[in-house]
Parts: sequence; C-alpha cells; structure tokens
Amino acid sequence: MELLATFIDIILHLDRHLIWLVQNYGTWIYLILFLIIFCETGLVITPFLPGDSLLFVAGAIAATGVMDVQWLAALLMLAAFSGDNTNYWIGRYFGPRIFTRLDSRLLNRAYLEKTRGFYERHGGKTVIFARFLPIVRTFAPFVAGIGRMVYPRFMAYSAFGSVFWISFFVFGGFFFGNVPVVKNNLTLFIFGIIAISFLPGVSHFIRRRIGNRAENKPEKQT
Repeated sequence: MELLATFIDIILHLDRHLIWLVQNYGTWIYLILFLIIFCETGLVITPFLPGDSLLFVAGAIAATGVMDVQWLAALLMLAAFSGDNTNYWIGRYFGPRIFTRLDSRLLNRAYLEKTRGFYERHGGKTVIFARFLPIVRTFAPFVAGIGRMVYPRFMAYSAFGSVFWISFFVFGGFFFGNVPVVKNNLTLFIFGIIAISFLPGVSHFIRRRIGNRAENKPEKQT
C-alpha cells in the first residue's frame, strides 16, 4: 500500500518531483526523462509509467528556463521512437514463439493470423492514435510486431506518431503550463489530461458493448 501511495503521489505531484530531480541531478534530468519515456513505450511490463502528464509538466518546467525545450523535445521524440521500435521487435521475435499451441484457447495461430490481418488493414492509424492512449501505446507496437506489420511502414508511422505526441504535450506544457489558471491548478489539469487520455478507449468500449447487445438482441416475431 505504501508503494501504491508513493506512486500516486508522484503522478499527482509531477511538478514537485521533476523540480526536485532537476535541482539534484541537473542535466541528468534529460537522461532520466529519456529512460522513463523509452520504458513506458518500449517495455510491455511498464505501461503504468506516466506519459502524457509527464510530458506536459516537463514542458511547463522547461518554460522556466531550467531545461532547453528543443533539446528536451528532440530527445523525448527519440526515446518514444526507440521504445516503439524496441517493442515491435520484441513482439516480432517472441510472438511466433508464444502463439505455438494450436489447441490453446487464448494463444493460438488463428489469433496470430487475425492480428496480422488487422495490422495489414489498420496498422498505420493504430500506431499513430495509440500514442494518445495510455497503456494501449505500450502494447500497440508489441502487437504490431506479433502481427508482422511491414517494418518500413511501421517505422514511418512510428516516427510521425512520436513527433506528433511529444510535440503536442511538451510544447503544450511549454506555452500553457505556466498560465496562472493552469499553474495554480496543475493537479486538476493532470487529472484532466489522464481522464481525457482514457476517454477514447472508454468510448470505444461502450460503443462495442452497445453494438454487441444490439446484435444479440432477439428479433421480435411478427
């Protein structure tokens, strides 16, 4: 429970923790942020790390002059792109080894083939839009690798998504993070960013449930 409380405190007070890191580690803060974003996007086991809110707060702190926002954005774009591609190759290498049992209900080659078909049709937009969905962005490149999405195509969409995602939040924080109404209510804005990030996934889940109910609803006999 204490570990969970500490993690929640870090999420809700990212500004204080980042300022402390900058004060105590100086330019090493670039490497620390690089590693956090790399792990959040590149390792399937770390989807819980902060992403959107961390980028926004980092941009806001950079606006005070303690970090160079251009260097910050460039390094984090590289971190996101590198993480994506690492995750892709992990999925591509281990995927066929995971989906080996034809009689498994959860992990079988039929699902692997469906994954490949999905990424052939929708892989590009999935890689880009997943950037803005917490947890999903951690698993999307892994699944793309499992589905053996054509790598040059994946790499192109990953690069575009990385630049768009990092720019949106880092420069959003840089230009708006120190506006008085935002700065004085930063915890609420962090909550808002987290909530908005989850909205597309929740909306998709609700629409899917409604669609399934409509399909399973028995037709009235006349």
